[in-house]
Amino acid sequence: MRTAEEYLKPEVIQQIRRLDLRAKLVVRGFLQGLHASPYQGFSVQFSEHRRYARGDDPKAIDWLVYAKTDKYYVKRFEAETNLTGYLVMDLSQSMGFTFRQQLTKFDYTICLAASLCYLMLMQQDPVGLVTIGTKLRAELPARSRRSQLSQLLARLAKLQPTGATGMAEGLRQLPSLLKHRSLLMIFSDLLTEIPPVMKALARLRHAGHDIILFHILDEAEVAFPYQGSYEFEDPETGESIVVDSAAYRESYVNELEAFRAELRDGCNRLRVDYVPLDTSQQFDKALTEYLLNRRNRF
Repeated sequence: MRTAEEYLKPEVIQQIRRLDLRAKLVVRGFLQGLHASPYQGFSVQFSEHRRYARGDDPKAIDWLVYAKTDKYYVKRFEAETNLTGYLVMDLSQSMGFTFRQQLTKFDYTICLAASLCYLMLMQQDPVGLVTIGTKLRAELPARSRRSQLSQLLARLAKLQPTGATGMAEGLRQLPSLLKHRSLLMIFSDLLTEIPPVMKALARLRHAGHDIILFHILDEAEVAFPYQGSYEFEDPETGESIVVDSAAYRESYVNELEAFRAELRDGCNRLRVDYVPLDTSQQFDKALTEYLLNRRNRF
């Protein structure tokens, strides 16, 4: 079992900080866009003006202020001042798998979650932690203090992925923990039936939550590097099967592509961000690429 100190090693923190340096403007625009998006069309209370920044919606410019100051200011509303985020982590046993990578899927997820936690805290946005194993569990309430990152990592370092997945049921119960519209950052390998998961995501979107679904697979689950006759065991059920790797590879790759396509299409219909990743990708580069793609779309 890893410790919190391992996730706070200088090289890991440097990767997280480099993400902020390499994509500072992207991250700012990304988070500002998320601040506004859950509240569009709702009545919110005016809070203050702030200088117009690249990426802001020109429709938000206060032209009366411009007429008086000859400078661009946008109206800042009370609902925009705090974006509450929740990291929703899959704790099923399959998340503890790795074939030849240093990090298991769960370890990789922790690095991604730590990066997003760090970025939100840099924006002074509160972020909390929820885990879904066989049950839904609120691990840390949403807070914006800097110590939240180390507390989050310390909590995650004590957790062990175990048991069957309860992702669909956990997501179905999640609204009971949320007091207001939030940004939900969900991390899972989604090795479960997809329709119930989509139904739960639809309920969350209907309630106004913004959702990013990080689909995390091991590098071997994507590339299928196995050779010869190989025995595979389901980590959650214990069932095993022996296959001829060469004969099975093409069928497996096709099924994986269909699986990801089903998830992508379902998320697109719900306006949920779907981010497929595998553990061979550097988490800071993968997250930066996602942020850039999101900015370009919006």
